[in-house]
Amino acid sequence: MVDHIVDATAPRGRVEIRSGVGRRRRWSDEDKGRIVAESYAPGAVVSEVARRHEISPQHLFAWRKAARNGQLALAADEAAEFVPVMMAARKPVATTPSITIETAGIVVRAECGVDVGWLAAVLRVVKGLS
Repeated sequence: MVDHIVDATAPRGRVEIRSGVGRRRRWSDEDKGRIVAESYAPGAVVSEVARRHEISPQHLFAWRKAARNGQLALAADEAAEFVPVMMAARKPVATTPSITIETAGIVVRAECGVDVGWLAAVLRVVKGLS
């Protein structure tokens, strides 16, 4: 005896086709670190990285937060990058105390023991030029 007869002529409801992995996956810490490091690369877009690895962007953001909190180690780059360092010329160290006054593009340096009257006269002339 037939319990159920399907009428193929009746309209059907919505059909959803899902692709991709349909099971819960386990990611190793190394894989998580590698994917998070990829998401931090210059020009990387988190949603594109997540789509490429078939995870949701929210999942990747949770891993990034764990990495910021020190709960997940990021994968090390294969080649270390070095930043160039520029050394500034060292100024000679003054052996006696001095003061430097810069105004209107003029620099006045006075060492300890300078005649105060003479320094005042120089500063008046500099003020008159500005």
